[in-house]
Amino acid sequence: MKHQYQIMKYSIFTSIILSACLCLSAQPRQSFHLSDVRLLESPFLHAQELNKKYLLELRADRLLAPFLREAGLPAKAESYTNWENTGLDGHIGGHYLSALALMYAATGDALIKERLDYMIGELKRCQDASGNGYIGGVPGSSAMWAEVASGNIRAQSFNLNSKWVPLYNIHKTYAGLRDAWLHAHNADAKDMLVKYADWAIWLTSNLTEEQMQDMLRSEHGGLNETFADVAEITGDTKYLQLARRFSHQFILHPLLEKDDRLTGLHANTQIPKVIGYQRIASLDGNKAWDNAARFFWDIVVSNRSVSIGGNSAREHFHPTDDFSQMISSEQGPETCNTYNMLRLSKLLYETSGDKKYMEFYERALYNHILSSQHPETGGIVYFTQMRPGHYRVYSQPHTSMWCCTGSGIENHGMYGRMIYSHAGNNLYVNLFIPSRLEWKAMNTVIVQESRFPDETKTTFTIHPEKRTAFSLQIRYPDWVNEGALSVKINGKQVKITKNGDGYVSLQRTWKKGDRVEVEMPMRLTAKQLPDNSNYYSLMYGPIVLAAKTGAEDIAGLFADDSRMGHVAHGRQIPLREMPLLVSEPNNILNNATPVSGKPLTFKLTNLYPADKWGDLELIPFFRLHESRYIIYWQQSTMDNIEVLQKQIEDEERERNRLNGITVDMVSCGQQQPESDHFIQFERASTGYKEGYHWRESRGFFSYQLNNKSRTARSVYIAYFNGGVNRRFNVLINDHAAHQITTSRGDDVVTVTFPIPESERDRETLSVKIVPEDNSVTARIVEIRLLTDEY
Repeated sequence: MKHQYQIMKYSIFTSIILSACLCLSAQPRQSFHLSDVRLLESPFLHAQELNKKYLLELRADRLLAPFLREAGLPAKAESYTNWENTGLDGHIGGHYLSALALMYAATGDALIKERLDYMIGELKRCQDASGNGYIGGVPGSSAMWAEVASGNIRAQSFNLNSKWVPLYNIHKTYAGLRDAWLHAHNADAKDMLVKYADWAIWLTSNLTEEQMQDMLRSEHGGLNETFADVAEITGDTKYLQLARRFSHQFILHPLLEKDDRLTGLHANTQIPKVIGYQRIASLDGNKAWDNAARFFWDIVVSNRSVSIGGNSAREHFHPTDDFSQMISSEQGPETCNTYNMLRLSKLLYETSGDKKYMEFYERALYNHILSSQHPETGGIVYFTQMRPGHYRVYSQPHTSMWCCTGSGIENHGMYGRMIYSHAGNNLYVNLFIPSRLEWKAMNTVIVQESRFPDETKTTFTIHPEKRTAFSLQIRYPDWVNEGALSVKINGKQVKITKNGDGYVSLQRTWKKGDRVEVEMPMRLTAKQLPDNSNYYSLMYGPIVLAAKTGAEDIAGLFADDSRMGHVAHGRQIPLREMPLLVSEPNNILNNATPVSGKPLTFKLTNLYPADKWGDLELIPFFRLHESRYIIYWQQSTMDNIEVLQKQIEDEERERNRLNGITVDMVSCGQQQPESDHFIQFERASTGYKEGYHWRESRGFFSYQLNNKSRTARSVYIAYFNGGVNRRFNVLINDHAAHQITTSRGDDVVTVTFPIPESERDRETLSVKIVPEDNSVTARIVEIRLLTDEY
């Protein structure tokens, strides 16, 4: 009887879901299971195979060590270092579950399945030992979660009860268990996931809505999404209610009002929340939440993204009308952001069928995700710089435990998920990636073969078991001119029209061996930065083109296990030394000419100064590695060159001088720099003002800055001078070093003072900011160690 009730409950919930989907979209699209699609020879297959080797290189027992420790079980190996033993212990283990499950579904590889089953088995031991459903590697888990459950919540953007984003951390395990069930059909993973969700219900059962929202100020990944997934998996609406409780209203409410308040926010903290809003909307038919997710996607893609599909500089959303940080920073778009924007695009496409989501998906897939993997080592990129003349850093399997490593090892197992989708007897071709699809519902196999993008055509061979009628719907890409796309069926040209969905519909009864050839002529385009500044990126079809500018001083190209190893810290070549593209804006494309015999290769001319740069060769960015490069070109006319060069030099002079004597620095109020410098604090808060992040405190805050070279001689502090008579002291390794009192005005000012001689020979210097009694610190923007006084 109980089993019968569960089936009935699931059926009712499923009908609610189906009704909700129909409310959100007249033509919902369904994606195929990854196991239905196999990649064929292409750059994507190469990336997938390389990633499989990377996964098998990782040691499961080292990733499991934090989980075993927190469960009170003996570890079988030492934990990995880097982020895995400095507070975010276990987060890669959760990503690893997802990556293994996705890779098994995509390849059917037995070794991958064996590794996944071992991971699940060991985590089950951890869950059984905990006795309450919990699984996690968060240091000091039991005491910390007990505080939260009792209502003792101390939350900041990257911190919860003095732990480094523990909710974000455990979200990776939730998602990993979900993926192990959905993609690899591991029944233990499903049971563990449900028990873990029940633990979350216990954790929050005594919290008020106000306390929940206070807690959600701390980065928490996409917990609302995974709890919605549990609701669908189990058919139990209590998990959908849990998903709603884990939805951060501070971000949701402006989106409901179509109000863009993203500037200054940590970008990848917000994207997973929005995925959750949309996931919930797809289950309960909440049109307002669905619209909020679509508004978020629109403003990020249209107003906040660069040509490769990435967004944010230094991990934060900058002003939509000022992309200067994107051009100047050595910390460009973060791979995690695009990983999550693709996940959001998938959901929005499935519930709407709107082609624009696939246009973005294709662009981001080729130019950011595919480019983020080293083509020989499989190493993964964290930041992809847009700064002209800079370079990227690649992970190594046993040293680099960054968030982008976690999402990165998932990325290259998911290439098959959006090539095709279906609705009724319509098969939609969304991407032109060589692959073999088994469409079980139609007893049909479709093989897509191409050398795209090196060649501008793709061919489909249809293999139904018997003659079968269905409609083959082929996306008409935005990068193909109207009327230029052509189709042949069995060698004969056919008349085509683009339907209202932006697809070419080929309706017929298909027989075995039918061939469809699609020709998609590409064109060259120039994509200006969204702030309308004079920086342009060149694209051929959906492919972003870039030029190598040299391989000198690419320090740390393959990262060690240092906390800042993901940042390309080699010399920043001054922007005034980068070439200018001399052209009127409307004539830029005439400066790029195809190179004969080299697909997707162009010669870029009219570069200034010509005696230094001559002509540069443009190639697909996804094929450019181990080099400095340019994606965005600064445009100028000959009449304006001298003025522009002086402006660039003036803007960079002081920054370059300061960077040249900097030993280490931390940007206050920014999540990752503060975490990488082991922040500690009491009664502190953060904010964003006039383009600056800041931190202030009525208690204290401190950082550990690196002085391995032992060359630091002074400390530099930039702060808002506002707030009359804010008095605070700066301590170096707990030695008094300097006292500061703010005065009138609210400009950003700087102060430099010497490091006590007794502390100069230390490899790590603690810089502690402490207000005097009954006072508060200034809003501090940046702290640096310098080799000289500034």
